[in-house]
Amino acid sequence: MTSDSPANLQEQAYLDLCQRILEQGEHRPDRTGTGTYSLFAPPQLRFDLSDGKFPLLTTKRVFFKGILHELLWFVSGCTDAKKLSEKGVKIWEGNGSKEYLDSLGLTHRREGDLGPVYGFQWRHFGADYEDCDSDYTGKGYDQLAKIIETLKTNPYDRRIILSAWNPPAFKDMALPPCHVFCQFYVNFPKGENQKPKLSCIMYQRSCDMGLGVPFNIASYALLTYMIAHVVDMEPGEFIHTMGDSHVYCDHVDALKEQMLRIPRSFPTLNIKRKVDNIDDFKFEDFEVVDYNPYGPIKMKMSV
Repeated sequence: MTSDSPANLQEQAYLDLCQRILEQGEHRPDRTGTGTYSLFAPPQLRFDLSDGKFPLLTTKRVFFKGILHELLWFVSGCTDAKKLSEKGVKIWEGNGSKEYLDSLGLTHRREGDLGPVYGFQWRHFGADYEDCDSDYTGKGYDQLAKIIETLKTNPYDRRIILSAWNPPAFKDMALPPCHVFCQFYVNFPKGENQKPKLSCIMYQRSCDMGLGVPFNIASYALLTYMIAHVVDMEPGEFIHTMGDSHVYCDHVDALKEQMLRIPRSFPTLNIKRKVDNIDDFKFEDFEVVDYNPYGPIKMKMSV
């Protein structure tokens, strides 16, 4: 490896894909009116999660606080964007604004009520959605709890899948899911006294390469860490499978700047206490160690 070669080939694969989209992508209109350069079904991105490695991109600073708060919000089943905003995470404010909800015909919704989005599907799949303030305890199918139970009792099962894709519920959602479903798989190392390794593959139908995908990579890696922790396994690998993979036209210059940077080593993730129940994780339980990114790069979110 030469002195100017990336030390982090996994992050370089992400940058190379962005470059390929800019060079080969089809210029296409999109729902937001911004316009994109798009490729369909590019090669998978793969990230090693062993030994605490955590794929938080280094060629720009990625908002880990937002990733963690959003994932805990998903896990709780919450669909109220204001709960995230109160923690300084404003990524859902555009889709939760009264103006945006009214534009979808959801005029009966209060501001911040996103409808039956990710967390609702993960924890209450199939339940009738009323509003974000209702109590859904015991309602619908708790996919996340079933995944954890299955990993403990039948880790060879080929149906360990978490799905947010529920077409009949789309009319009630502020935004249908972009990261559609994931599947978990357990490897059993041959060496003695080695814990099983939990890997995750996620399919994403709509991939905002500049702004969203770095967030999504870290989020599902973090989910894999959390589930592995509560079932007493080690994290293995996160594999990202993408459908419509696009760069928004107003992100091109920012990504070109980012692609000039040589990736540094990923940080590590530390879970600071033993947690047995997925619902018991708190923000303070997680620590990112040795994160040394370049500075942030501004990109506008298209709504």
